[in-house]
Amino acid sequence: MNPLLDFSGLPRFSDIKPEHVTPAVDELLLKCRKIVEQSVADTQDPDWKNFVGPLEDANEHLSRAWGQISHLHSVMDSPELREAYNENLPKITQYYAELGQHEGLFRKFKALNNSSAFNQLSAAQKKIVDNELRDFRLGGAELPEADKKRFMEIQQQMAALSARFEENLLDATNAFAHYVETDQELSGLPEDVLEMSRAMAEADGKAGWKLSLHMPSYLPVMQYAENRNLRETIYRAYVTRASEFGPGKLDNTSLIRDIVKLRREAAQLLGFNNYAEVSLEPKMAETPDQVLDFLNELAARAKPYAERDMNELREFAAKELGLHELQAWDIAYASEKLRVARYSFSDNEVKQYFAEPNVLAGMFKVVETIYGLDIRAAKAPTWNADVKFFDVSDHTGQKIGEFYLDLYARPSKRGGAWMDDAITRRRKGDAIQTPVAYLNCNYTAPIGNKPALFTHDEVITLFHEFGHGLHHLLTRIEDLGVSGINGVEWDAVELPSQFMENFCWEWDVLRHMAKHVDTGETLPRELFDKMLAAKNFQAGMQTMRQLEFSLFDMHLHRDFNPDGDKSALDLLNGIRERVAVVLPPNYNRFPNNFSHIFAGGYAAGYYSYKWAEVLSADAYALFEENGVLNPEVGHRFWSEILAQGGARPAIDSFKAFRGREPTIDALLRHNGMA
Repeated sequence: MNPLLDFSGLPRFSDIKPEHVTPAVDELLLKCRKIVEQSVADTQDPDWKNFVGPLEDANEHLSRAWGQISHLHSVMDSPELREAYNENLPKITQYYAELGQHEGLFRKFKALNNSSAFNQLSAAQKKIVDNELRDFRLGGAELPEADKKRFMEIQQQMAALSARFEENLLDATNAFAHYVETDQELSGLPEDVLEMSRAMAEADGKAGWKLSLHMPSYLPVMQYAENRNLRETIYRAYVTRASEFGPGKLDNTSLIRDIVKLRREAAQLLGFNNYAEVSLEPKMAETPDQVLDFLNELAARAKPYAERDMNELREFAAKELGLHELQAWDIAYASEKLRVARYSFSDNEVKQYFAEPNVLAGMFKVVETIYGLDIRAAKAPTWNADVKFFDVSDHTGQKIGEFYLDLYARPSKRGGAWMDDAITRRRKGDAIQTPVAYLNCNYTAPIGNKPALFTHDEVITLFHEFGHGLHHLLTRIEDLGVSGINGVEWDAVELPSQFMENFCWEWDVLRHMAKHVDTGETLPRELFDKMLAAKNFQAGMQTMRQLEFSLFDMHLHRDFNPDGDKSALDLLNGIRERVAVVLPPNYNRFPNNFSHIFAGGYAAGYYSYKWAEVLSADAYALFEENGVLNPEVGHRFWSEILAQGGARPAIDSFKAFRGREPTIDALLRHNGMA
């Protein structure tokens, strides 16, 4: 049996091969289209049982199978799998575009919405119907026939271009290698990074050390390498990935213009002024101007702090490091030196206390304490030997869900960290289908007998992704369309993830999980206090960097003309002149590797990180007021936010938890900008 067509349990990753992809996709699409036509032809008055339910069942199978294929494409890419993925992506895109425009289905959903049967539906089911009607309008269901055809072509072209953007970036990242023959050139790099670099060179049959553009190699060079020329070499290679400075076939420049152009055309076909308006339709924020007002207000509050940060860094770099002209490739290095000088500790010193087994145990202990959960290692087929698998149950032993944990970087895996859903909670007859999540990071794999060591920033990222995972796993909603993260407004979806980051700064959390990898000694309170004092080190600069990207994204999709004389890079440079305190060199090609907005789901939505941070900081403030590991407040957060999924507007869930509207005060306080 084709493993992609087996929905009896967990994905059969050890059995899936590229040749399974096309037969599975073709068979599932055939079944889905058949169910759609049967649903439309049915003369009964539409209700949940005879109309919505059968559609959900068919589409769930398709999304689960394609989800496994997409996941493998992201974490275990190969030429054969990539070919199968790209061959079938247009079919999947076309099917969902057809669904979004299907007049018969649209009529049926409108009929259900206007019928007495609608009043019998649960609140979650009513929300699903409302969402469907909105998505039909956004999918072009109300367009004239000729425009429908063009709209569908646009969807297919955008999907193909986004896939190419991501693949070009991965290939450009993998294509770079810098070999170093003498250890003097690598002075300053931590020992574990040197070991990893030596092992990478050895794997390539080379002597010496290999540096790459993957995060476990790139970041330590930027932060610790004393060799300024080496820092510039690696920086330049990193910021020019997938641009005209490399192989033409991997240049994303024309893809950026094409993607933006197609998005604008799609928005105008739907009757919107720009793509930003389309993007905001299903979000909390109501208009692009409202988002820009939010970003500009935050920028006005943060910029004085950012300028102070940068002036301090310039002064320190000139006086202590002899760097009188601070360049982009000096920022991380000089910042680390300043942090050590000011707070008497380094990231590498702290890293020795965050060994993977202890970090995982400590993270699980937090959620076990505040939510009454039990998390245990379990067995399941995986895509790589390093992947771990866990069961989650409640305090009564009732199964809640399961998740995969894929922590380490490898050439076949796209960069960054992310959570995705494998299976979503829903009711199936008398039984409940329990959810399953994928959690992915790109950390340095363990070398020799030592466990993997994480920087504190990497610990924060892990907690962040686990927050997304809990949002998916702890839902109590039993209808697929709004269960877990489904149906949650995009600018609220970061609330649970950013909320979890706060626990990484709590002594009562860290003292149980941070133990020295060699001595077993608990993280000294003195070192923790230094970390806490340094928590908002350069918070102004970091905030302005996020706002720079958010403003670029929103303006790109609101008022940028892709047919005009200016490029996306020109737009970004204009925004940088207004808000940035660190101006990169002219060869910097950040847009060419901004996969969040060109290959992810964040187009005209990158502001969501800051928007949701207002919510998460304000939510966490209630824990601060009542004890950060308070099970009573934890139960309330689970019940009012995590459990609700997308069954009600996120602002209603927030107000139910907090008892009022959100305010920006906690965010500014948490960032040292109150």
